[in-house]
Amino acid sequence: MKLGELMSETFDVVVTRGFSVPPEQVWRAWSESDLVKQWWGPTGFSCPVADVDLRVGGRTLVAMRAPAEFGGGDMYSTWTYTEVVPHARIAYVFNFADPQGNRLLPADLGMPPGIPDDGEHLVTFDDLGDAKTKMTVVEHGYATEEARDVSQAGLEQCIDKMEAIFTAPRT
Repeated sequence: MKLGELMSETFDVVVTRGFSVPPEQVWRAWSESDLVKQWWGPTGFSCPVADVDLRVGGRTLVAMRAPAEFGGGDMYSTWTYTEVVPHARIAYVFNFADPQGNRLLPADLGMPPGIPDDGEHLVTFDDLGDAKTKMTVVEHGYATEEARDVSQAGLEQCIDKMEAIFTAPRT
């Protein structure tokens, strides 16, 4: 491997989870604002804003609110959709943003190095039959293993919260 090739190496976050609900129901967790608010953000964080426009060219604006021990501030981001195949696939570009949805660069927010300016994400929903779904989320382009690992941990916690939506007792 040449030095230039080593310098361009990137790292991906990959989280796969099985759910005991059909793909249509897992899809709703991405397409309905009230459900996105229940899972977006790692453990202890809340989501006060989830303006969802799930269509090619559409954009979702989300905010995750830190708990008081982490300063309680809101961090906004957008998901701009490049591919939408209902109940099967969502591709989008993740950007940090201000409260109006204007793009901000990670470096401008004091983020550690290695986070992509434009994070390409892919979510797939595989119908396993018997009302079961395998969902895989891939985040591409982290420049360091450390940045990838932090994002991986946060995404796994988000998906834990999503899973709780499907396992909560119904009233």
